[in-house]
Amino acid sequence: MYPVYDYMGSKEVCEIVHKTFPPQHQESQPGFEYLMSPPPISAPFGERGCRRLEGRTAVITGGDSGIGRAVAYAYAAEGARVLIAYLDEHQDAQRTKQLIEETGGQCELAAGDLGRPEVAAMVAETAMERFGSIDILVNNIAVQFLKNSILEISKQQLELTFRTNVFSYFYMIQAALPKMKSGGVIINTASVTAFTGGPRLLDYSASKGAVVSLTRSLALSLVKQGIRVNAVAPGPVWTPLIPASYSAEEVETFGSGTSGVPMGRAAQPFEIAASYVFLASDESRYMTGQILHPNGGEIV
Repeated sequence: MYPVYDYMGSKEVCEIVHKTFPPQHQESQPGFEYLMSPPPISAPFGERGCRRLEGRTAVITGGDSGIGRAVAYAYAAEGARVLIAYLDEHQDAQRTKQLIEETGGQCELAAGDLGRPEVAAMVAETAMERFGSIDILVNNIAVQFLKNSILEISKQQLELTFRTNVFSYFYMIQAALPKMKSGGVIINTASVTAFTGGPRLLDYSASKGAVVSLTRSLALSLVKQGIRVNAVAPGPVWTPLIPASYSAEEVETFGSGTSGVPMGRAAQPFEIAASYVFLASDESRYMTGQILHPNGGEIV
């Protein structure tokens, strides 16, 4: 039975959001949400939103789980049609689609390795065939591997990290941009480590630094076309990437303890999704090339 904390009342959120996590570890990247305990909180209140994205189509990579799932729920609540692109986490993706459709939204799935340009092209074409437009592109997929030294990073790991965390963003932008009109929005997922560094996440942090530079440069490139480009740089968030990256013992203190953030805990995905809603909506119409920092109080 899939444990559901997707929609919770405010009392339940307050009771769970500050807790530490039981030890757990997953062997494969980027991880599976249905195996996590407790499951991340993706949409705490189940409200319909203010319809700020009514009639728009959003393509969300990594939308099957974690931050991507929370963004998919939030966009659907705001009236957007959603296409979720993901690797092979079929159970998580189907669950996300089910929850969106049960609350009256529209959701399409597209599976494949976005580190390949032909897969990115397929995703963009699927969105056009199903919904007729691409108005919002959220580049969100990532992998990360903890290493104590740069000498431990293999050629294979380095290539996988950049192919997933950077190349896929380029490929999806190249596939979606010709189908986007003035008023379109591109949102990239960066990371606090792009600004603070990560001593055990060297290739991951470097890839997220590349995402920041891509965001700023692309914003300048597309501003005259009326397409805005921004990014979100989260701090620690309870997503499948965490048990897939850290040891069971490290998961138990993730986001807290002496190495934690000032707020003393990791975020839940729904707490990050609001930044993506803001950047996709007309409320942020005067923002491009910017980075939002929902990171629990870290100064960057």
